[in-house]
Formats: sequence, C-alpha cells, structure tokens
Amino acid sequence: MRGGNAMDAAVAAAAALTVTEPTANGIGSDAFSLIWSEKDGKLYGLNSSGKSPALLSINRVLADGADEGGKMPRHGWTPVTVPGAVKAWAEVTKRFGRLSLKENLTPAVRYARGGYPCAPNLAAMWQLSFGNYRQKLTAPCFEAWFKTFAPEGCAPQAGDIIRLPDHADTLEEIGETGAESFYFGALARKIDAESRKYGGYLRYEDLAAHEALWVEPIRVNYRGYEVCEIPPNDAGIVALMALNILKEFDFTHRESAETLHRQIEALKMAYSDALHYVTDPEDMRIDYHDLLAPQYGAARATEMTDRAQIWTHRVPKKSGTVYLCCADGEGNMVSFIQSNYMGFGSGIVVDGTGIALQNRGSDFSLNPADANCLKPGKRTYHTIIPGFLMKDGRPVGPFGVMGGYMQPQGHLQVVTNYVDFHMDPQQALDAPRWQWMRDESITAETRFDPALIRALERKGHRIRVELATQSFGRGQMIVRLENGALVGGTESRTDSNIACF
Repeated sequence: MRGGNAMDAAVAAAAALTVTEPTANGIGSDAFSLIWSEKDGKLYGLNSSGKSPALLSINRVLADGADEGGKMPRHGWTPVTVPGAVKAWAEVTKRFGRLSLKENLTPAVRYARGGYPCAPNLAAMWQLSFGNYRQKLTAPCFEAWFKTFAPEGCAPQAGDIIRLPDHADTLEEIGETGAESFYFGALARKIDAESRKYGGYLRYEDLAAHEALWVEPIRVNYRGYEVCEIPPNDAGIVALMALNILKEFDFTHRESAETLHRQIEALKMAYSDALHYVTDPEDMRIDYHDLLAPQYGAARATEMTDRAQIWTHRVPKKSGTVYLCCADGEGNMVSFIQSNYMGFGSGIVVDGTGIALQNRGSDFSLNPADANCLKPGKRTYHTIIPGFLMKDGRPVGPFGVMGGYMQPQGHLQVVTNYVDFHMDPQQALDAPRWQWMRDESITAETRFDPALIRALERKGHRIRVELATQSFGRGQMIVRLENGALVGGTESRTDSNIACF
C-alpha cells in the first residue's frame, strides 16, 4: 500500500516475525532467500548464514571446557555464529526494494513498542522454552534472556499483550543506519562487549567481515517442474537428492504403503549423503553438483528394495525457524526463511538490545575427520531452506516448510503432493505428514490410516504415531496460475494466515 513490492513485503514480514514469533527467530538469526525478479526474468539465491568466529576452533572449545561431552553445546556464547538476517534484509532492500530499510522495518518497530496479542501456538512454544530455560540456564550470561522474554517471571499466556521495547529501539537503529550499526557501529560493539564479558568468542571483527552471498540456485527436474533450492551449506540439497531418486518411480496413489515407503527410503538415502558431505562449500570434499546428477539419482534408486534399510553414503561418479513467501501483481515472488534454531537459539540476549542470538554453531562437529567439523571462519551445515518451483523457465511459486531436520522432508512431501497428486497449495500443506527421526524410526501424524501404518511396519519401518503436530513442520506456499491468478496455502498446524492487499 506504500508502493513497495514483494521484496519489500518479505523484508517487512521477516523483521516483524522477529517480534511476533521470537520463539523461532530473532534479530540475531540467519536467513536465506530465493527471489524471482520479473524485471530480470531470473531466480536469485541469497545465503546470509554467518561464519564461526575467528577465535573459535575445536582445540579452543575443548581446552576451555566449553564443550558438552565432546560435542558443541546448544546454549551460551560458544555456539553463537555471526548473525546474518539483518544483512539479508539490507541486501534484499537495496537490490530489489522500492522502499528504504527504515520504512520496511517500521511495522516491526510498531509491533515491538505498541504491543500485540500472544497467539495460542506462540504461547505454547514460549512456555515450553521458559520451562526448560528456568531449569537449565542459570548462569549470569542468560539473565538478559529472562529480563527480555519473561520480565514478569513467567511466559505469556494466549491473549496477553507482548511488548519488546529494547527490540523496537534496535530495529529503529538498524533501519536508520541501513544495518551498518549492526555490523560496523554501536550495536556491533555492544555484541562484542557482551561476548567478551561472558567468555564468548564472537568479536566486532567477525561481524564487520560478514557478507551475504548472492548464489546460483541449485535445481532438479521433477516430472517437468524445476524444484529450486539454495546450494550448500544449506540443506536444501537433501530434498533435491531425494526427488532425484523418486523421479525414477511412478506414483498413482498418495496414501499407499508403496508410495510412502519409496519416499521415506529416498529421503533416508539423501540424508545419508548430506550428513556425510554437506558443509561450507569451500570445505566440501566433492562437487555438490555431482550429488544431483540424474544418473546418480537413478543409481541410488536401483539400490532400493521393498524393505526398510539403514543407508550409508555413496561416492557419486563424476559427470527454532520462520518461513514466509510473498508475491505481487508485477510478477515478483519471494521465498524467505530465517531462524535462531532450537526455539530461542543460544539463550543469549545482548542486554538492553533485544538481540536474541542464534546457536547455529551447535551443528558443528568437534571431530576433525567430519566434513562439518568446526573451523574458524566457517559456515556450518544449515537446516533452514527456502524452496521455489519453476516450469518451462517461468516461476510457479515459492514454498517452504520450517522445522529443523524436518524441512527437506516437508519439501519432499509438499512437492510430491502438488506435482504427483495434483493437490492445490492448501491441500499439499494440510495432507498428513511423516518424519524420519534419524534413529531409523518414523513418526506419523494421527490422521494416517492405521492400516497404512501397519503396511509400512510390514516393510520393516518402525512407526510411532505422534499426537503433537509441531514437529511435522510449518509451511506456506504460493502458486501463480497461467492466467496470473495467485493461489495461496498456509499452515494449519500453527498460527498462520494469508494476507492479501
């Protein structure tokens, strides 16, 4: 309504979500985006995930006793990597937007200072985090989190009015300085000072060195559609590898044991490769394009049997998250995702700023032999993935399913629902979901037919029906029809809506 476009809308919504869903993202998040520019007739990828601090290394973590039994910790300053979301907002606004960054952050500032009512699912997630943090996060470095997100000594209830005044001040400063303060100015120095105060590794120099990377999207052809994702260190390649295997099979019925078995096994195969190879692309031991070669997908498909198996990686032959999507009347479309990870992230809030910092470094391995081992100045394997569908060189639309390691699994299920079974976006999102749990068990939503679950168990799958829906991801999708009409789908498993202007 102010004359902005889909890119401005994406930045405005992303900033507002740090206020209205702080349980899943914050100013200290990372972000990725896929952007279709109708003017350029091109799909752009943006990777604004941050690197590990220059002072952070395996030996340093172990020597300082900052590890948790030989693993990276989940909370505190040690797993904090450079936050990239703020730079993503600035880059998208500068390259594609019509409004200023200050204008795009104005609604978020208004929500933070004026307040908003707490939604039911938000209250549930907030209360879960508060209960865990109250028991586990007792060190002085976590006091600012409780002062910011539990000022009354408890988590908000549904319907409570939430105000985050420090958050508002910080967003205003980011907008007025074009994000410069966060990486080069007063905010960067506040982050540095807090890190030093509590023995953290993050420094001003790490923030100043951060770059948001414009990258070429990776894609596979799945039955005439191009499914597009961000390349590694992003985990979108998992969804593409699984679809590259599934294209070798024909599916006629979605709710059949054969269809679900193929999907589950393809996903497990893809993860076995990704968890072995995927990390910062500068440190990958193979060319990630080889993992998406059609012949590699075909070869993996031949390994699949009618029984559930435990898969290991192969060597290809040479040849807490929020998601949103936007589209405008000019043809521009944006798929945007940002996250603090594991709910509120590290549990660290920079005192007086409202900046809740991510804990993406917790995914680093402390084993030097692993591809995703910790090194100074390295981007870790990243679970958050924006998706995009194209056909015949033209955009079909953005989609995404947030939720940690569920995300590639959600992408696979939404894409096959849409492409194979001709569901509309809302149906594709609403359909019952399954999730591989990495311990070779599968969880399924209660809406699955018990007979179907028994049939999968006969194929060797260990199925557990999960009553809660939050772990199965939360998605959004927009599709543009041939006549230009837009069709939206929004997640029924959480607080969510479609906004039309």
